[in-house]
Amino acid sequence: QVQLVESGGGLVQPGETRLLSCEASGFQFGTYGVGWFRQSPGKAREAISGITVSGRSKYYADSVKGRFIVDRDNRDSVAYLQLNSVNVEDTAVYYCAAGPQRDNWPSFSSWGDETQYTYWGQGTQVTVGS
Repeated sequence: QVQLVESGGGLVQPGETRLLSCEASGFQFGTYGVGWFRQSPGKAREAISGITVSGRSKYYADSVKGRFIVDRDNRDSVAYLQLNSVNVEDTAVYYCAAGPQRDNWPSFSSWGDETQYTYWGQGTQVTVGS
């Protein structure tokens, strides 16, 4: 059974750090690119970060660039998203997704394309506030 399970969400103080995890099972994680997305109430889902199989290429939306860090551990089939210097605009449900890596995907221009992702997690809520 294919699963992507996010964890690490919760209430975070403004300016603090939170590490989200995405545990994969039921498929060959080491051959899939991973993306992180988020959705705030009343807004469309936003692609915020992506990482290739090797981890050498990482992509970020402008809204999180310089603050969030994406990484992965293929041996343990886990992807991570570290949220640094969070602010209230980061309040959202965070999702991880995985899509089979090909020669031209994920790339700088296409990593955020939701249609390229085959598997999705259920999401973890991150709320920034005091």
